[in-house]
Amino acid sequence: MTFLIPSRRRWIILAVIFSAIVLNYFDRFGARIMMLTGIVTWSLACVGTGLTRTLGMFLGFRALLGLAEPVAFPAQLRVVATWFPGSLRATANSVCVAGSSIGAIAAPPLVAWLALKYNWHVAFILPGMVGLAIAAAWFVLYRDPPAEMAGEPDVARANCRPGFSWPQLWRTRSLWGVLLCRFISDPVWYFCLFWLPGYLQENSGLTLAQIGMVGWVPFLAADLGAISTSAWSDWLVRRGIEPLRSRKLMLTAMAALTPVCMATPYLSHPALVLIVFSIVAVACLSWLFTLSVVVAETFPTANVGGVLGIAAGFGAAGAMVFNYYVGEAMHSLGMARMFFIMAFLHPTAAVVLWTCTRPETPPDEKPT
Repeated sequence: MTFLIPSRRRWIILAVIFSAIVLNYFDRFGARIMMLTGIVTWSLACVGTGLTRTLGMFLGFRALLGLAEPVAFPAQLRVVATWFPGSLRATANSVCVAGSSIGAIAAPPLVAWLALKYNWHVAFILPGMVGLAIAAAWFVLYRDPPAEMAGEPDVARANCRPGFSWPQLWRTRSLWGVLLCRFISDPVWYFCLFWLPGYLQENSGLTLAQIGMVGWVPFLAADLGAISTSAWSDWLVRRGIEPLRSRKLMLTAMAALTPVCMATPYLSHPALVLIVFSIVAVACLSWLFTLSVVVAETFPTANVGGVLGIAAGFGAAGAMVFNYYVGEAMHSLGMARMFFIMAFLHPTAAVVLWTCTRPETPPDEKPT
């Protein structure tokens, strides 16, 4: 069967990951088991939520869902790093991670339709059953890359490089570079997520119903734009540019777009505000998607899941700190100054990216 050809199977595997994340530290156990565990656990948690009849059980199953969900993203990056060469890696990763944003766009109307047509229990049970079907597909399809794919140098090198020990990892300059990049740049994306609806309502005069009709536009633009910029960085690799350098060039170009947000306080028409937010959202999501690929280009495959998990924590911490103070800062500094600060977070992260990230190789083991 043609779909079993390794060069084609990797794209089928990619589709399964994308589907799994739409519905939604492991190196020791492997990507196959951890992705399977995550999909099965969150699917059962979703089904259990639909079957529950008490508040306590409902909260318990939602907590289980929250514990299972983070498994997907480190496992997904590990799969991309081991199956895809540098000339395809950024595109493959962006398609996978775009599942989360597409899911956020598609889920509300679908869940509302299921709840209204049937009941809220079905709105949980049906996605959970679909998730179990995806888990079965993953279990059947996924295998580690076969030997014949060793002819793709980036894949072979990714699978053969020894990993860092935990103490060694924290002593690498690139780890701190990635952590700083996420801490500095993530808050802008979270600002778009949390503040855009309220900003449109308070400053652009849109009603809640109108926001529901157009508020999704920047996020769809962000997904499509981030996949396109990832494909562009892969194209640079195919043109002969070293993979890590191609990611840096693309991310720098995206960072150069973010100062456009300084115009936001001076725009009164909602369409112009949406255009500016869309441009910034493309830049933000390009950074979120491709910084994961930077991790894969910088660290051995054995470490990519752990590094991504640590980086995601730093990014979330930066977003929490920023958004906690942003409301107060808007009153004390003024809205224009707040957008001015945001405009230069990504360019600052670009400086850190160029100065602090490089391919990292564990030190040779000393003979005993």
